[in-house]
Amino acid sequence: MDLSGVGVWSHHLRYGDPGEAADAAAELEELGFRALWFPDAGGPVFDAVTNLLTATREIVVATGILNLWMHEPAGVAAAYASVSATYAGRFLMGIGVSHAVAINTDQEPARYRRPMEAMRAFLDELDQADQPVPTANRVLAALGPKMLDLAAKRARGAHPYLVTPEHTRRARAALGDGPLLLPEQTVILCRDRQEARAIGDGWLRSYLALPNYADNLLRLGYSPEELASVSDRLFDDVIAWGNEEAILRRLDEHLAAGADHVCVQVVTADSNVLPRREWRLLAAALR
Repeated sequence: MDLSGVGVWSHHLRYGDPGEAADAAAELEELGFRALWFPDAGGPVFDAVTNLLTATREIVVATGILNLWMHEPAGVAAAYASVSATYAGRFLMGIGVSHAVAINTDQEPARYRRPMEAMRAFLDELDQADQPVPTANRVLAALGPKMLDLAAKRARGAHPYLVTPEHTRRARAALGDGPLLLPEQTVILCRDRQEARAIGDGWLRSYLALPNYADNLLRLGYSPEELASVSDRLFDDVIAWGNEEAILRRLDEHLAAGADHVCVQVVTADSNVLPRREWRLLAAALR
């Protein structure tokens, strides 16, 4: 499983029209991207995995991430075994603990608790399944030191989301030389700052409302005031914006800081439309 270079992270590949997602996946492979990543908010995640694998020939398909609260480990292990038997070496299982606001309900107001223990228990059950999920084919959504340490010990590495090159540098130091480091980088192809802020402000604010991401950025040295106002410094460090060359410079910063692979999430003014034009522009620049 080759996890070098640049991949694409897109919610459209999971939650858009399956036929359109399959067509986009085939094109992304032809364009030269190395992996396809998509999120999980419950439901038949392996249907989406199979849809993308069937539409492509060699590209890696990865969950970014499989939400451990929304799936039974035994079922995940069985589904993993089935997919791997048909598409050997092409599926990477990213696993994450998500956020309390996405998990707690009126019926279970405290379901989300002790996320580190929940992750360890989930990995234990994957290891003890009739057909275990190999450590080499799973990575963990990891931001802080404890989850990064677990990713180094119990998985092939880490898939941090909403991070900066400085976080990549610190994560590489925490992981050491062996484990994979596969950060997500949000990008906006645009003319100027005004356009970038118009497209990205609301998107970023929705993530800053989640404690996991806010706490990680505070650890990196941003102030509570910067998070509350979405300062230009914070915006620029989290979101790479501008022309293709500006985007590539940010990807190079992650790779220089220790990333093995960077998955690019393109944000546009219309989140309902696949950013195929932007993917093509980025692929041409990467070539």
